[in-house]
Amino acid sequence: MTVIPGNLASRLKELLSKSYSPYSRFPVSAIVVDEDGKEYTGVNIENSSYGLTVCAERVAIFKAVSEGARKIKRVYVASTPEEPAPPCGACLQVLAEFADGDAEIILYSTTSGKTLKYRLNELMPLRFKFNNIEHYYNKLS
Repeated sequence: MTVIPGNLASRLKELLSKSYSPYSRFPVSAIVVDEDGKEYTGVNIENSSYGLTVCAERVAIFKAVSEGARKIKRVYVASTPEEPAPPCGACLQVLAEFADGDAEIILYSTTSGKTLKYRLNELMPLRFKFNNIEHYYNKLS
C-alpha cells in the first residue's frame, strides 16, 4: 500500500476547504510535483455553466506551467469518498502534455486514508501527443 507523507496528507486535506464546489459538493484537491521537486497546489473550481468547471488537477498543472515547470513527475489527488477518486480523462490528457508515461498519480481518500498509486501509462495508455500531429504533417509534405 502506498503511503503519503504526513505533511502532504494534511496539506491535501486542508486544501479541500478551498475547493469551490457548490454544485457537485465533491471537493477535490491536488498537489503536482515537478522534476525539481517543487510543489504546486490546486482545487476544483466549479461554475454554474458546468462545462467551465476546472478540476483540481488541471488547476495545479496550469499553475506549475505558468510558473515555468515543463515536466511533471507526480500528482497527488485527494477527495472525501471512501474510495479515492481518479482524475478525469481531460486531466489525464493535460497531464500527458507535461509528463512521461511513468509519472506517478497517487489517489488519496481523506475519509478512509486509503491510498492508490498508478502510472500515467496505466490510467491512460493511449493518449494524444504532438507526434500524432507531426506524423500527419510529415505525410502532407
